[in-house]
Amino acid sequence: MTTIENNLGQIHARIAAACGTANRAVTSVQLLAVSKTFGADAVRDAVLAGQRSFGENYIQEGVDKRAAVRAMGLPGGEALQWHCIGPIQSNKTRLVAENFDWAQTVDRLKIAERLSAQRPEGMAPLNVCIQVNVDGGETKSGVAPDQALELARAVVALPRLVLRGIMSIPDDAPGFEAQCAVHKKAAAVFDAIKASGLPGLAQFDTLSMGMTGDLEAAVAAGSTMVRVGSGVFGRRAYGTPTP
Repeated sequence: MTTIENNLGQIHARIAAACGTANRAVTSVQLLAVSKTFGADAVRDAVLAGQRSFGENYIQEGVDKRAAVRAMGLPGGEALQWHCIGPIQSNKTRLVAENFDWAQTVDRLKIAERLSAQRPEGMAPLNVCIQVNVDGGETKSGVAPDQALELARAVVALPRLVLRGIMSIPDDAPGFEAQCAVHKKAAAVFDAIKASGLPGLAQFDTLSMGMTGDLEAAVAAGSTMVRVGSGVFGRRAYGTPTP
């Protein structure tokens, strides 16, 4: 058993325990393995251990890594999903639109419009999440909670995109209760959009929140997708990833 395979087993066990505590089905929470700064060989080990969804923060790195993993011809490789979970600047929207299955960090209409216009016709619509700045950090990405519904209304009207849900990256909170409280703010935004009656929400099913250190609180607050990096791949050494 590889280290990554063992780590995946431990994370899945944590998710299962958290779901049990919250009286939720374990199948209601998906694991997104955050592979930023790790090379294609690490992704290969995770794929061979059964992982199918990967998150990348750095867009060009993600594009190159996806190509390298595809070239490996791994069993199950055709079913992999790649999520952009880092900031998207205007000059990178084409790369995201052409190479990713999900864009989780849409926080303004201009970016959504560019993703829609640049998504190739031959590809399935791009799954997108609206990133919400739930704790109000001035230097953090994300739309304000009270502006999320307005952005959702604009996004669902765009072709070549499917609005799938809400994503948040709150600051670290001290302890389980404080973590739950901040995650519940994102859950409230998700619930409000879902209950709004907007057309185009048939696949609005994703509440992406929670990472290695707070996934239990995120699950308790309703997360359907936890984004785990170091818990799967180990401690990061920032710099150029190993090919």
